[in-house]
Amino acid sequence: MTFEEYVGSRGPALIRLARLLTGDEHRAEDLTQEVLARAYVQWRKISRADRPDVYVRRMLVNANISWWRRRSNRELATDTIADRPHRGDLGREAADRDEMWRLVSGLPDRQRAVLVLRYYEDLDDATIAQILECSQVTVRTHAMRALANLRVRCGVPTTNGSRP
Repeated sequence: MTFEEYVGSRGPALIRLARLLTGDEHRAEDLTQEVLARAYVQWRKISRADRPDVYVRRMLVNANISWWRRRSNRELATDTIADRPHRGDLGREAADRDEMWRLVSGLPDRQRAVLVLRYYEDLDDATIAQILECSQVTVRTHAMRALANLRVRCGVPTTNGSRP
């Protein structure tokens, strides 16, 4: 597969993944463009890999983590969410989804990446482990901790013996 064919077929999915990782449509486009520019230079090596899509997704996740590590790119988190809709508001579902994404955005990078890759990219633990370069047990641990964190922040009661 040529680089142009790959971008034509997988480009929209890569942008979607980047948008879910970054929480910002414009940053996602920039991140995807940056990763694809680097992938273009290495395309011969990448295309010979067993699963080039895993390689490029890993590049995308790593580029996002690198961007967040730079101190100047940190955002200040807040406990309050402005403009909460009233009961019966037609935008309630959209507001709830937006609030949940704010909570997901507040998770540590690896936990957020695992949730996005698992629930939005619909990847199995083995593929996620390849992308994040960790073990499948680590993937499951990140998922468990992320879901537990979200439950606490949403005020969902949990029992001690329950699993996410």
